[in-house]
Amino acid sequence: MSNSTSKKIYFASDFHLGAPNHDESLVREKKIVDWLNHIQPTAREIFLVGDIFDFWFEYKRAIPRGFVRIQGKIAELTDKGIQVHIFTGNHDMWIFDYLPKELGVQLYRKPIEREFFGKSYLIGHGDGLGPGDKGYKFIKKFFENKFCQWCFARLHPNFGIWLAEMSSKKSRAMTGNSDEKFLCEKNEWLVQYCKEELKKKHTDYFIFGHRHLPLEVKLTKGSKYINLGEWINYCTYLEIDEEKTELKTWN
Repeated sequence: MSNSTSKKIYFASDFHLGAPNHDESLVREKKIVDWLNHIQPTAREIFLVGDIFDFWFEYKRAIPRGFVRIQGKIAELTDKGIQVHIFTGNHDMWIFDYLPKELGVQLYRKPIEREFFGKSYLIGHGDGLGPGDKGYKFIKKFFENKFCQWCFARLHPNFGIWLAEMSSKKSRAMTGNSDEKFLCEKNEWLVQYCKEELKKKHTDYFIFGHRHLPLEVKLTKGSKYINLGEWINYCTYLEIDEEKTELKTWN
């Protein structure tokens, strides 16, 4: 079991393992495992908030090759009693039951509400939330359709995974883009989503990934939106305990 005095909660997002190629992805995977080793002694829970993989599809008897280091590390963490929560993102929405069964993680497909140290949190990947992005919202419904998933599963893994990887490359220019900039509040869809949610209910912190830009945006007095960034350029993560909620960089 984990140390009973461990009181920290950790969040990270958008590892995009597999992109842009095997060698660069492997270096990043080892860095992520180093980070997990570092936080393990103090971690009570770890939230990996979507797009862990640049592509993932589970066939009934096959999964994409690779990523064994991070899978082994996550299994070690859960075996020691540390809760690991994984959210599906827009790149790995076809995670089904393999990771929960084999690694012991809890899987989420939609944002969830949690409370830590007396503060309320809304946590999610962030894709498809807020106004705009209608094209992606339509495509997401197509990818989430059970019949469409069944049809894709009929493809041989060698062809199906190759086809998906070729499609994923179209978005990798954005995946590796280090020139992301804050677009002002009215043009940041997740900021607008948070503000709409605040009209319904107060939330102290909104935690999202997807945007690929580390952000801390004050919404109202006592409420903040934090974007976790990504691990291709920024290597940022969130650490919370009884005293603070702090966005950090892993060197």
